[in-house]
Amino acid sequence: MSGFHERLLTLSSRRQQAFMAALVERLLPNYALYAQTAGHGDVHGLRAILDLVWERLAVQGAKIDFERQAEKLAGLEPPGDDDSFGARRALEAVVALSALLDTLQGEAPDAVLEVSRTSKGGVRAFIELTEGEENGQRLAALVREHPLMKEENAFQDAVLEAAEEGVLDRDALKALRRLGRNEGVSNLGLSAEA
Repeated sequence: MSGFHERLLTLSSRRQQAFMAALVERLLPNYALYAQTAGHGDVHGLRAILDLVWERLAVQGAKIDFERQAEKLAGLEPPGDDDSFGARRALEAVVALSALLDTLQGEAPDAVLEVSRTSKGGVRAFIELTEGEENGQRLAALVREHPLMKEENAFQDAVLEAAEEGVLDRDALKALRRLGRNEGVSNLGLSAEA
């Protein structure tokens, strides 16, 4: 396991949740683009659930029924028979938010790693799709060196550093959320109104 993953696992659960929420913020434009182009999904529903997560992080005693939110979230998944690239990227946003909700409902010790890998996996799939390299070794090197993957790694490093530092108060959470929103640009370098 890399030092990055070990650092993620040593965060308190609240700090892990803040890390995951920032990554989900950055996945949201992918979902929004899918909803706009395919006519499936509800980006406002997804945004509302994520907003409740941020509220819970900011207000420790906030009474929010995350089991109910998880049920709502399940209804926002792309149709199971849609195997398009956009549907898979939209599903990543739903899966990442679902893992985050799992941690708010109880134990989900590996959720933070799942969300990190989900975001990186979407970038890898995008690079594989756009670069079309057949050779496995060359493709692995291409993915590793690709500007989008370098940006993804740098982004996750920045979010982790922000989650590790100081008191996780309202201002720190706002800064993390802003970082996650990434000026509306997703991990794939795409933007949509979300």
